[in-house]
Parts: sequence; structure tokens; C-alpha cells
Amino acid sequence: MKTLAVFDPAISCFDPVLVQFAADLAWVEKHGVKVSRHNLGKEPQAFAANPAVAREMEAGMNRLPVIMVDGHIVSTGMYPSREQLAQKLGIAAPPEEISPVKAVACPCTPWIN
Repeated sequence: MKTLAVFDPAISCFDPVLVQFAADLAWVEKHGVKVSRHNLGKEPQAFAANPAVAREMEAGMNRLPVIMVDGHIVSTGMYPSREQLAQKLGIAAPPEEISPVKAVACPCTPWIN
């Protein structure tokens, strides 16, 4: 079983990229990959315990997030797309699974006071 480890920076604000990435991680798990995710603000010991991640952090905090597959760093400083994750993990899936569904505007009218 392949493993995917994500070492996130300390995150304190809402970011739509993170929402999509969380959905992509759930998709990866459905394809049999064991996913672990660590947040610097909540689990600093996980970062210190991994020498490769600690080296990346010494190079600069902009190296986070660090993404590892089977213990090897495959991405730093950005959240890979679902397509990139599939490629790095060797997941063969139909194109409609690789390209996530696009957001659709809410058909509701906005609340006006």
C-alpha cells in the first residue's frame, strides 16, 4: 500500500485551495493510499521527527507544504492537483475522476437586508 504524508504550514484562515486539496486527499484514499496529514501549528513534533521535512524547513518556511510518497519528498511549497497526485502515486483513473467537478454558482438570490 502506498503512503502519502502531507506536512502543512500552520494554517489559520480559510483557503479554497485547501478545501479542494482535502477533497483530493479523500479521492486518493478511495484508491487505496494511506494518507497522513500533519499541521505545524498542532503537531510540530511530527516535523522535527522527520529529517527530510526538517531540512526543508531549514531552507525556508516557504518550502511548506511538504508532500511525501512512500517516505520520499515529491513536492514542496505548493499543493499538488488531483492529476499531479495521481501521477506521483501511480493511480490510473478515468479522466472524469482526475478532473474534479467544477464549482457551480448557487442559484439562490443573495440575502438583502
